Amino acid sequence: MYQATFKKRIKVLMYATLVLWSIFAMFPFLWAFVTSFKTDQDVVNGATYFPGIDFKPVLSAWTNLFGGESIPIGGPYLNTVVISITSSLFAMMIGSLAAYGLSRFRFKLGRFGNDDISFWFISLRIMPAVVIAIPYFVMFNSLRLLDTQISLIIVYIGYNLPLVVWLMKDFFDNIPSELDEAAIVDGCSHFGAFFRIVVPLSKSGLLVTFLFCIIFSWSEFIFALILTINKSQTLPLVIIGRASTRIPWWEISAAALLSILPVAVLAFVIERYMIKGTLMGSFR
Repeated sequence: MYQATFKKRIKVLMYATLVLWSIFAMFPFLWAFVTSFKTDQDVVNGATYFPGIDFKPVLSAWTNLFGGESIPIGGPYLNTVVISITSSLFAMMIGSLAAYGLSRFRFKLGRFGNDDISFWFISLRIMPAVVIAIPYFVMFNSLRLLDTQISLIIVYIGYNLPLVVWLMKDFFDNIPSELDEAAIVDGCSHFGAFFRIVVPLSKSGLLVTFLFCIIFSWSEFIFALILTINKSQTLPLVIIGRASTRIPWWEISAAALLSILPVAVLAFVIERYMIKGTLMGSFR
């Protein structure tokens, strides 16, 4: 009897903790959502929480996103979508092939082997972006690619490649090599075994890694700031740039929520693959 009561209390405590943590995690989004329906006067008058009760909600912040002059979000939004998806797809294709090679073949250069190569790949992410942003600027300026989508796509491919190689190698290591060896015995090439056997079995890891690439590309700021001027600006630049003089919190809140929405929806759609990928060892 005592043991059953104790377990029940533990369960209640666990759910109460989860609810409190969920409220804590969601509060910034709820606050931004409420703020997006305020006017400038409502914001400066102090904290108000309930639209229709504490203040009269208005849609001016949302209508200004596409129809007004405050935040020209349409072009940057499209730039962000094109650059993020294109760079992530190319990074996945190149990085997955490299990860498969490191997983299935043994490389040796003196005392350096596969583990050293894998560590070298992920160590590239340690380098601060600002260190290589200026050389990128000089290079793309000489190639007349400054302020273009192509320049950011190239940079983001290189920026995401180490992450793809590191994560996908661990995932490929969990797939028995006997499967692709059997396919090769049956007449498949190494590329055929990779695309016909390994890739279908790695769907979870591919989707999880693709989501990480999208997130990093979607929210990246330093490269976009230095390599774009006007035509190819992305969402983070537009949102931050709006706060350069007077800070319109209501419009920034609406723009931030709209920028988060696609990534949140994508994460929700592939949530079950993320869990499976974690359990199968995609992450260290």
